[in-house]
Order: sequence, then structure tokens, then C-alpha cells
Amino acid sequence: MAIQDIYPTALRLLGRPVLVVGGGPVAARRAKGLLDAGAVVTVVAPVASPALKDMADAGLLTWEARPYLSSDVDGVWFVQTATGDPEVDAQVSADAEAQRVWCVNASNHEASAAWTPAVAEVDDVKIAVNAGGDPRRAMAVRDAVATALETGDLPLRRRRAHQGTVALVGGGPGDTGLITVRGRRLLGQADVVVADRLGPRGLLDELAPDVRVIEVGKTPGHHPVPQAEINRILVAEAQNGHRVVRLKGGDPYVLGRGGEEAEYCRQHGVEVEVVSGVTSAISVPAAAGIPVTHRGLAKGFSVVTGHEELSEVPARPDHTIVLLMGVGLLRESASALGEAGLPEDTPVGIVENGYLPDQRVTIGTLGSIADQAEAAGVANPAVIVIGDVVRVSPFAPSHFKTADYGTTTPNSPRKTALTT
Repeated sequence: MAIQDIYPTALRLLGRPVLVVGGGPVAARRAKGLLDAGAVVTVVAPVASPALKDMADAGLLTWEARPYLSSDVDGVWFVQTATGDPEVDAQVSADAEAQRVWCVNASNHEASAAWTPAVAEVDDVKIAVNAGGDPRRAMAVRDAVATALETGDLPLRRRRAHQGTVALVGGGPGDTGLITVRGRRLLGQADVVVADRLGPRGLLDELAPDVRVIEVGKTPGHHPVPQAEINRILVAEAQNGHRVVRLKGGDPYVLGRGGEEAEYCRQHGVEVEVVSGVTSAISVPAAAGIPVTHRGLAKGFSVVTGHEELSEVPARPDHTIVLLMGVGLLRESASALGEAGLPEDTPVGIVENGYLPDQRVTIGTLGSIADQAEAAGVANPAVIVIGDVVRVSPFAPSHFKTADYGTTTPNSPRKTALTT
């Protein structure tokens, strides 16, 4: 049977009688698949595998514990042979052919009237692959296609009318490779993307031309689209039947106002999904080789957004403080920590544009960092790390390091400048 002789189609077997001849593992797998399709399954075999017995005992299928009879194909819609005996399988196939019933002959794919494809399901998309009668080849292709759909490399976007939804997707610190697989897949399904300034912007270039991108990015002190308007946009677009992705930098629930957006959607009857992202509070320091915890240096860390919260965090070099978007208030923050008792020689690292081509690292101490940042023109987006863990960074000056602090192998930042 040449591959061009195959006419691909899909069977709807819900409530229809089907026959499986054979009792081994292959028969059990085929019976399970037919049950999943809603078929009424009868198995004919003198001996059944434990899996088939379990399905029969549970009342999911009927097992006839006897040899095959030609009359078994009477009145069925579909037949699967899996006896392991080519002669029996050939007889079943011939009986089915005489009654014009489609039959899969597991013993001889060339003589089979139908083939069972390798199948996978991603969301509500079912993938079925035939590969010239070579099941291992078909499974390999199936797995590759399923993976491409899972990761968003192939489109899953619906083209017909569907119910509107909202997904709050954390895009990570900005590198397109640091979004989660789930987030990438949802982005590939989106009709509308409501985008932040600090998300993985490169992914927007990969969207289909008819996907609308609504820019709502904020900068410190400048919010051209207020949060209330962002909330309204999400709900309005979903109520218009669109699949909406709110693409955010970092993680939606880490100082990203994702909780407010999710709550607003639910209050207005809109289905919402939250996809966690790689928060910049941890990932951006890592881009400069700074762990937020490190054995012998720090067992815990706090994440804050401004100097007003600093009075509530431990003012000790062995407790890491991570400041997000704190450049504008760096001098005030350093002063507040000093007044709380943090030593002026506590190491401080600032990582600008983490993971991006223009990434830059500035390292100093609590007493010097504000002047250094001002002289270097440090600007947001930046993550500030305060504590002894900064000593571990490969960009820390040599006098910060002692034998007690150990070493680490950092990521390889792209372009990095060091100011001390």
C-alpha cells in the first residue's frame, strides 16, 4: 500500500460498537484509545492481559473469553486486530472487508484497510501522524509536532468564534528565552496582547500580523495608561470574544499588579489564567552572578520597591535586600538602611537591563553606591542587590572577596561594565 493511497480522516465512534480481537498489551492500548473516543468496545480473546481484565472488571468494556468467530464482525463499525497471530489477524481482516467494515490489521500494515496513527493532544488540538506504516517514525514526528505546539513554535490560535479569556503571563526579565513554555503557548494563541514595556518584547515580532498589540507600558512617574484603564481593556477585549494575553515583565504576582487585574476580570465574569514568570528580583541578580542566597553569606532575602519599606526588613549584611525600580530613591534608601544599622561597607550591586545586550553592572558599598550610580548615569530598569552575596559576583572588586566567601560560576552576561 503506497502512502499516497491513504485518505486521512478522523472517526467519531461515540456510542458505536467496535471490536478488538486479541488480549495482549497492544490490544489493551487500542481498547483504551477506543474507550477514550466513546466507543462501545467488545474484546474477543481466549486470554486477556491484566490491563484488559481491569477494564472489563470495571465495566468499561465487554470481554468474550474465547477464540474469534467470523460472526463477531456483524454489526460493528470498526475492527482492530492485535492477536499476534498473522493467520488469525488476516481472517479477521478478510471478514471485515467482506462486510465493508474498516479494520486495522496489526500483523500486516501493507494489507491493512486502515492504519492507527500516532496521536497526541495539545489543548483541544489532536495530532495524528501516519508515517508509511512505520509506527516508531510516526511517534517521533508526533512528539516533535506536539513539542512545537507546546512551546508556541507552531500556532494554536483559534480562527473561529470562541469564548473570550484573559491570561496574565509573566514574561521574565526581558530575554525571549526566559518565558515559560505555557506562557509562550498562550501568546501564540492570542488575538490581543496587552503589553508592558519590560516584557520580552522580541516575542511581539513573532506574532501573526492580525494580532493586535495594545501598549500599556509604564515608566517611573509616567503612567500613560492608568491601571484602571488597563483593567477595563482586559475585560472589554475578552467580552468581545478575544483571547487576551496580558504580557508582563517578571512575574504577574511579584509587584506586578497581577492580583488586581485577575480580581477585576473575575468580578466581571471573565475567565482568567495566571502564568507565573521568572521574577526579575531573582533572575536579574543571577545575570550578574549574584545569588540572592548563598551558603555562609545569606539564608534569606527581602524584595521591596522603595525606601519606605526598608525599616521593616533586617538591616544585616547576611540578609539580602533586593530593590526593584529603586534607582530614583537610591540615595534615600541607602541612608535609611544606614540609619537602621546596616554597615556602610556592605556590598551593593546594581544590574541594569538584565539579560539584554546593554546589560551593565555597578558594584560598590552602601556608603558609596549613590555617588557611583549618579556618576555612571545608572537608570531604570535596574535591580539593586544589597548584602554580602554581592561579594560572590565575578564583577566584584578583589578586595570584596576573601577565602571565607567561596566562589560561584555565573551566567555569561552579554555586555557588562563595572564601576567601583
